[in-house]
Amino acid sequence: MVDEGWCVWVTGLPSSGKSVVSTILINMLREKSINVQLVSSDALRKVMTPKPKYTLKERDSVYATLVYIAKLLTENGVNVVIDATGNLRRYRESARAQIPKFIEAYLECPLEVCMQREAKRTETYLAPRKIYDKALKGKTQTVPGIGQPYEEPLNPEVRVDSVKLSPEECAKKIMAVIVECYGVR
Repeated sequence: MVDEGWCVWVTGLPSSGKSVVSTILINMLREKSINVQLVSSDALRKVMTPKPKYTLKERDSVYATLVYIAKLLTENGVNVVIDATGNLRRYRESARAQIPKFIEAYLECPLEVCMQREAKRTETYLAPRKIYDKALKGKTQTVPGIGQPYEEPLNPEVRVDSVKLSPEECAKKIMAVIVECYGVR
């Protein structure tokens, strides 16, 4: 019988640092020879919806698929880091309900800072470009934090201030919770 894996969902507004922190966290885990898979909503979206509209129906489908993949992986002993905004609590709560070993890691970052970061970033990790600019110009109404809600987690296992802490410090803080909860060394 395979030991069940665990799942960490790194959530926050677009450009709060999810992809950077998730990548660093994955590398830290792999350095410890821990089997871990990154599941990114932006990567999944490229397969499921190559020309995404970000409608509620589309988001429901993408997040249901993302949670299903994470569930299957954890059931088969693979640890998972989800890199996804998951703008509605119900998406993250669905993962919590389906995946017994689940950690929600919230990257706290004010909308204004996210907008500044997004305007000057060069690496997008498959995320669409200039989303806040398009939202402010009225070209889209689907951006969490502007045209769509971003529902902050109510009781995440870890909160990380991605303004005060470097991406490495954020990943270390999340890693400490993984160690505490699941005995990863």
